[in-house]
Amino acid sequence: MRARLSIFLMAAATAVSSLVLAQTAAHPSAEAFLDPGVLPMSWRTGGPKCSELPKWQVHEYNANFFIIRESGCTHYEKPFLYMIFGREKALLEDTGAGQVDTAGVVMDLVAQWSKRNSRAPIPLLVVHSHAHGDHVAGDAQFKDMPNVQLVPATVPELQKAFGLAKWPDDGAQIDLGERMLDLIPIPGHNDASIALYDRQTGILMTGDSLYPGRLYVGDAEFPAFVASIRRLVDFTRDKPVAHILGTHIEQSRTPFVDYPRGTVYQPDEHSLELSRGVLLELNEALTGLNGKLDKAALRDLTLSPRTPR
Repeated sequence: MRARLSIFLMAAATAVSSLVLAQTAAHPSAEAFLDPGVLPMSWRTGGPKCSELPKWQVHEYNANFFIIRESGCTHYEKPFLYMIFGREKALLEDTGAGQVDTAGVVMDLVAQWSKRNSRAPIPLLVVHSHAHGDHVAGDAQFKDMPNVQLVPATVPELQKAFGLAKWPDDGAQIDLGERMLDLIPIPGHNDASIALYDRQTGILMTGDSLYPGRLYVGDAEFPAFVASIRRLVDFTRDKPVAHILGTHIEQSRTPFVDYPRGTVYQPDEHSLELSRGVLLELNEALTGLNGKLDKAALRDLTLSPRTPR
């Protein structure tokens, strides 16, 4: 009797497993359609010996998505820039901090990608996560460059370039050629803050509004920031999110512990990527503040009530 029961249970389990596999094959998850990529185990920061470090670290997430980090030896903010290639156009988000040759490394990357794909160099669209100085310092290098469109980091210029009639309620789509990005206005950290969602990889780029570190928000901007985080929650509700990538790392790998502002060398820094769960956690914390800005220390980031940098 026990033997027959065991055989029956094994058969039933096999049948259920086969049904689940069949259903999965018939209805694969949205994540199955994303272009995969690889993130490094750690990033270069700014030491311990600056003479041994290049000014930029260029990481190939996949063949059409690149993450560029500025060295802390060049500027302590160590911002991240993003390069995304479509069939007809490339997009660069942000142009770096301090005295840097951003255009040199970016246009070299365009040339390498074009050669790899047996193409003439494709046009470049330059946008910004927001308008603060550590994200727009290289703008002048691109301003009059041929085959480059630079969109200044102001609300009117963003509205004009992307047809955003009602800021911040309207979103926009950026077509790079067989690759679509969603632009989501998220004012709060800065009035011209935006997020970009790459449908091909499922990567959400959030600038200084969400990253592993200190999220600076002032009293006057706090209501807009709360609304913007909620807007990101709503936007991602029915979309796969492989990673959330901001533009800095200030947090250490130790929960609730960050590096002081101005730190150049961060040997034990947090990973760049965050999950949608961190976005939900931040949204919940903001809701709990009931409209009053206050410091909120979370495991992977800190809401800092200061004047935005």
